[in-house]
Amino acid sequence: MTTAASRARLLAELGRFDQAETELRNGLLARPGDPDLLALLAAVLRLSGRHHDALAAAEAAIEAAPGSASAHAERAETLVALSRTGEAIEAASAAARLRPAEPEVHRVLARAHTAHRDFAQARAAARRALAFDPRSVPSLLTLAEVERVSGRTRAAARATRAALAEDPGHPAGRWLIALLNAERLQVGDAMRGLRELAADHPARLRGEAFAWPIVGVLAGLRSGLAAGVPLVLSVRLATGWWSSAGLFAQAIALVVAVVTVSFAARVLLPAGRLPWRCLASLPRGTVITELVAAAASVALLVTYAVTALWPPLLLAVAAAGVLILSGVFRVRVTSLNAS
Repeated sequence: MTTAASRARLLAELGRFDQAETELRNGLLARPGDPDLLALLAAVLRLSGRHHDALAAAEAAIEAAPGSASAHAERAETLVALSRTGEAIEAASAAARLRPAEPEVHRVLARAHTAHRDFAQARAAARRALAFDPRSVPSLLTLAEVERVSGRTRAAARATRAALAEDPGHPAGRWLIALLNAERLQVGDAMRGLRELAADHPARLRGEAFAWPIVGVLAGLRSGLAAGVPLVLSVRLATGWWSSAGLFAQAIALVVAVVTVSFAARVLLPAGRLPWRCLASLPRGTVITELVAAAASVALLVTYAVTALWPPLLLAVAAAGVLILSGVFRVRVTSLNAS
């Protein structure tokens, strides 16, 4: 006999969060204040991106059953999503105290510590989860995520491969491999992995997952030009007391432009056309503004390197400023939409 909870879990696994929520709310009409249903409702709301509603449901579950480890764990997951990492650690620690023999609560604690950038504690929590079952795929993937975020990509790859050895088709493991390939700029492998994952699990990936090369390039260009353009300007301003400053500034401008174009080509060429087809899944106007500003800044740097004229350099500074401000705006809008 199926229950509201079992039906909701199945619907959530299929990505049908609205229907899962309906099942749970109907269940709560029959069993008001049921902490398990409320905790599950919080998870469904969190997965659908409604983080504040999810937090309210998790707190209602805790109010109904203060000793419910799953309710505290779900509250921790939602607090992580809301970037309230200190509170998330407290909630996850409460869950671990209530149910110390449950691997999942230690995985939640590991994720909370990871979000708080306390990687030693995160690693310890992930290993406590693994101690219950060294071949547990969820625990191996939790450790892999801790290692990835902490910058230990080899350790992350080892843990992910161990998880996939147990379950070769596991979508989270395949996603993590694609992400690791992307971070190592193995763009072709990353895109191929994402396409295969989308073919097997079409509800799992949205368009922005395939647009990551564009987002990654913009982040790299923003960082590179934010450092390179002011450096060129600073050296150029030193001509009053350093006779060779002008030539040196031209050389730096050319180097910055070449490095920038090389980085963009290394990412975008192997990615192919798919990221551009998925551009609509991003804040399109802002992204186009960033792309135009980056291209303009690079072109103006090359012009300055060739001509040594002031106007191209000053316009390159202005274009880099537009790129930086547009990027900050896009990231802020994306964060607000996610919360």
